[in-house]
Amino acid sequence: MPQQVKAVVARSKGAPVTVETINVPDPGPGEAVVQVQACGVCHTDLHYREGGINDDFPFLLGHEASGVVEAVGEGVTGLEPGDFVVLNWRAVCGSCRACLRGEPWYCFATFNATQKMTLEDGTELSPALGIGAFAEKTLVAAGQCTKVDPSARPAAVGLLGCGVMAGLGAAINTGNVTRGKSVAVIGCGGVGAAAVAGSVLAGAGTVIAVDIDDRKLEGARSMGATHTVNSTTQDPVEAIQALTGGHGADVVIDAVGRPETWKQGFYARDLAGTLVLVGVPTPEMRIPDIPLIDVFGRGGSLKSSWYGDCLPTRDFPLLVDLYQQGRLDLDAFVTEEIGIDGVEAAFDKMHDGNVLRSVVVF
Repeated sequence: MPQQVKAVVARSKGAPVTVETINVPDPGPGEAVVQVQACGVCHTDLHYREGGINDDFPFLLGHEASGVVEAVGEGVTGLEPGDFVVLNWRAVCGSCRACLRGEPWYCFATFNATQKMTLEDGTELSPALGIGAFAEKTLVAAGQCTKVDPSARPAAVGLLGCGVMAGLGAAINTGNVTRGKSVAVIGCGGVGAAAVAGSVLAGAGTVIAVDIDDRKLEGARSMGATHTVNSTTQDPVEAIQALTGGHGADVVIDAVGRPETWKQGFYARDLAGTLVLVGVPTPEMRIPDIPLIDVFGRGGSLKSSWYGDCLPTRDFPLLVDLYQQGRLDLDAFVTEEIGIDGVEAAFDKMHDGNVLRSVVVF
């Protein structure tokens, strides 16, 4: 029987979010209902509210979550009620050209639940990134549920569902950071801080954090950055080169996603170095004017990182195990725990740079 639960809804562009009663249907074939335990407030949710993703209002916000499976639909295998899961927004299909060539982290046909959750009056909701987890319960595709250690703290491990995984993966998966490499991370919000942590976890020798906010730079140091650069007072390209013997970093990660920061990253690399774009640009942004001879002459790789190029079934359990062993401090990303009615205020704190993550706890 369909259930009614409380959830955070964005009804129109730029309007404050509201807590409303929504209808959650029973899971159909290939679907699961998850009782949400924690969900991080991610900048992507604010993008949805501001109409920066699309205009399919009303949106059911929230996507960076963990919880317990309540029910599964017909045909679901490997998942059952009571399983503790982290939700992911790239449930791989297993049959597209990327999956068939052994690169499922690039899956070109990821899927979501078929049925729609609705407002009380039957209006269909658009769940953020196909999840919609600022809700007491949510309906997702079973493949969006990744089982992890049930003893882990929900508020911490749920962050692997988006921002933390994006940053960790940008360093480890996309950037291929390995022992002794030098890394520069431009932008040290939640994703950038995770890129710093991922670089440290991978054994990088020099890890340079770049930002315009000294508070974020201090946070990056706590994540293991060996050096910090405030780009309002120092030229970041010159500073990164100076800290790497005059050469530039082996890997530069742009966690901002603006033309000017991408250009800084391009020139802050060593010859044959790698530039990873994980910050999400807006549609009107353009690649800055860079001579093509510089692209040729500097060599290396220019990459984009989709969700940290992660494979949830591979990466989530591993990272949760590292967290449980004390080798990956996911707790450091949880600035505060809030109730479901605190999301709008959390957006303001995030915009002002006062938090890494506010986490809604149910």
